[in-house]
Amino acid sequence: MQWLLFLSQLPANPSGLRVSVWRKLRAQGALGLQNGVWILPDRPEQLAFFNELSEMVQKQGAGSQVFTVNSLSEAVEQDILQKFKDNRAEDYAEVKEQCADFLLGLEKEIQRRNFSFAEYEENEQDLNKLENWIEKVKQRDFWGGSPVREAEEWLEECRQKFQEFTVLVFANEDEDHARKMKYDPGPLNPANASRPAEDGEE
Repeated sequence: MQWLLFLSQLPANPSGLRVSVWRKLRAQGALGLQNGVWILPDRPEQLAFFNELSEMVQKQGAGSQVFTVNSLSEAVEQDILQKFKDNRAEDYAEVKEQCADFLLGLEKEIQRRNFSFAEYEENEQDLNKLENWIEKVKQRDFWGGSPVREAEEWLEECRQKFQEFTVLVFANEDEDHARKMKYDPGPLNPANASRPAEDGEE
């Protein structure tokens, strides 16, 4: 299997460039090895990423290089593959944890009968964040497997529970509207309108 290696020589101070490079590498799903070496599978989109990052580093006056490694020993390659999978498993575990919190929060609101539109919007935003988060993790998950399937199952449960909550919110709005309209006196009838009392009238 072929791999891409990214090596950089970044100044310790100021730390801005070092932190920026680290964040980009982590977001891309790169695996950090010893002595500031980062590795990704040899794929066109990953090569483009490393080249763009290298160009950014060099524009800041620091040094960087990108290498293609044709082969590694079987033991080293299996160790690297496992570390990639472990990192993604941690990401998916966090997604599942947040899904569990989302479901618990919805259940609490249902028990409290808090069916306000504001609560609906807040939970809709939280669900969108979960959907965006899992997509980002999937983009840096190069091998898939059971962790992503489990996270997708949790997310689907969140979608279904939110749909149930949505039905309750809109049903509650309809009931509230009907209750309010029950006391609507209707259009003003001039014959029944109040008028100043005439002499002799009480």
